[in-house]
Amino acid sequence: MSFIVTHFNYLAVVVLMMIGLFVLFSTGNLIKRMIGLALFQTSTALFYISLGKVSGGTAAITMDADSAAGRALAASLDPAYVQQFGVEGVVYSNPLPHVLILTAIVVGVATLAVGLSIAVRIREAYGTVEAGEIEAVARVDAARVEPLSAGPLPTGFGA
Repeated sequence: MSFIVTHFNYLAVVVLMMIGLFVLFSTGNLIKRMIGLALFQTSTALFYISLGKVSGGTAAITMDADSAAGRALAASLDPAYVQQFGVEGVVYSNPLPHVLILTAIVVGVATLAVGLSIAVRIREAYGTVEAGEIEAVARVDAARVEPLSAGPLPTGFGA
């Protein structure tokens, strides 16, 4: 039971990821598919943020180990842990995953905005956002279009 409690964030990541994938693959509605994609992206962001957290670590801002805050932080940790993972007596969390995820959030929002705008345009063109109905309307429209007749070539083309 303690394993589940200590790794709850990873369990939440897996649940969110599976819900997102299920919604993405199970529905034909384009809006619902984009919501599933957003859930999947959120679960990935949560996973990377979880990897960047260090037990007992502080923000990656230089802290003097001899200051009151530095001593209080070091006192709450095992000295061997601080010796192995610390930098000059202080344990820092890795800021790189947070920076990368900030960029991924911006890209995800932009992707969602473009996807929703395309869905609006598809709704205007076909009258629906269901993939099956769009395909049926496109097939009917393609059957109505007559093939081009092979008439004479315009002047200047051919022999």
